[in-house]
Amino acid sequence: MYRKIIYLLSIIVFFAAGCTMAPQYSRPDVPVPSEWPTGPAYQETKIDSTAKTAAELPWREFITDERLRKVIETALHNNRDIRIAALNVERARAYYGIQRAELLPSINGIGSMYKERTPADLSSSGSPYTAEKHDVNLGIASWEIDFFGRIRSLKDNALEQYLATDQACRSAQLMMISSTVQVYLSLAADKEVLQLVTSTLNTQESLYNLIKKRADAGIASELDLRRAQSQVDNARGDVALYTQRVTQDENALNLLVGSPVSREFLPVDLKSVIPPREISAGLLSNILLSRPDILAAEHQLKAANANIGAARAAFFPRITLTASAGTASDELSGLFKTGSGTWMFSPQIIMPIFDARTWHAYDVTQIEKEISIAEYEKAIQTAFREVADALAEKGTIIQRVAAQQSLVDALQETYRLSQIRYEKGVDSYLSVLDAQRSLYSAQQGLILLHLAQNSNLITLYKTLGGGEDKKTDQ
Repeated sequence: MYRKIIYLLSIIVFFAAGCTMAPQYSRPDVPVPSEWPTGPAYQETKIDSTAKTAAELPWREFITDERLRKVIETALHNNRDIRIAALNVERARAYYGIQRAELLPSINGIGSMYKERTPADLSSSGSPYTAEKHDVNLGIASWEIDFFGRIRSLKDNALEQYLATDQACRSAQLMMISSTVQVYLSLAADKEVLQLVTSTLNTQESLYNLIKKRADAGIASELDLRRAQSQVDNARGDVALYTQRVTQDENALNLLVGSPVSREFLPVDLKSVIPPREISAGLLSNILLSRPDILAAEHQLKAANANIGAARAAFFPRITLTASAGTASDELSGLFKTGSGTWMFSPQIIMPIFDARTWHAYDVTQIEKEISIAEYEKAIQTAFREVADALAEKGTIIQRVAAQQSLVDALQETYRLSQIRYEKGVDSYLSVLDAQRSLYSAQQGLILLHLAQNSNLITLYKTLGGGEDKKTDQ
């Protein structure tokens, strides 16, 4: 008898395993052009056949500066947001395991003992007696046989939710890497500007002392002395400002990393940081489909699709099975004797006749799928715009840096000539002042453009989805 029950259960599981009423999933059409934008801003973004795409470059290969790589590794290990994202993945995987286990029967071993005394006035024989029962059973309690795929659809939904959470964790890691690099580069740029303004202050103080001596000797005017003093005061204010910014950048980096960053890993200036590797955006925009946030949106869409299957199955009968087999006796010593075997088999079918909630629940799943489609398409459109913006900046940043460098060179020569003319008495100090201000501003602008050039590489890497790292970052 036991073999027959096991054989029957195996047949039921086999036939119920492949049934599902979820609609066939088909990926929506990509709502963006198949190729990247073209135009004057994109002329410098020609495809480099030697450069790898972002998907082919794990971040440890993309980031070439060893100190920065150490900082990122520490951030990924310590940051609480990444830890929460990883734990969310583990939780989603556990939920998926629970839902998948619903397809299988829960088999329980149950042992019980029953003893009751019946008084004489309640006994049919007119004499008191004691009833006693001992039993041991192995059974299945209310196992739903998934003929119409309701549980299987819920299992598929849990699987897609788990995969979406996993991609969300990847997205969080990529965002953490990008944020860490951006703050690190900002710190390096602000340190370089601080060096510039400190050097400018020293120069202005030396020039002020020279003009003061000339004014004391009656060679320079009081107006020239006050103009020189104003430049010294401006430079002092800038030194204080960038000292503050460097400290704030270090605080922001420590917060991202989750602990104070050792001085040996901090940048000296922007020139000392090795830029990330050049990457290619590829020929077609379908590379965006491998972005973790877009993959997460697609898994959410598949989860909504599976929910429709569960809602459809709710219109059909639900079949549950309760069964047990074991042994029973009125004496403990006879529990396992020959002839004490017992079994019970109790199938049940529940046929829905009228439940308005079922129809509304089905409508909800249809609407949720439409919402998921819209969110998926919006994610692709947003990603396309982000990459297009990054490519536009990449296509123009080289020209902007070259133009700014030429401007700095010209202003340096202008400043040198204006100083010579002033010292020879050919021109007033006002021309020196104007040349110095212009040069000072242009030098700061050049540092900021170098920062933008390096930042553009990490922005492009992030917007293209980055590459999967096989190592564990938590």
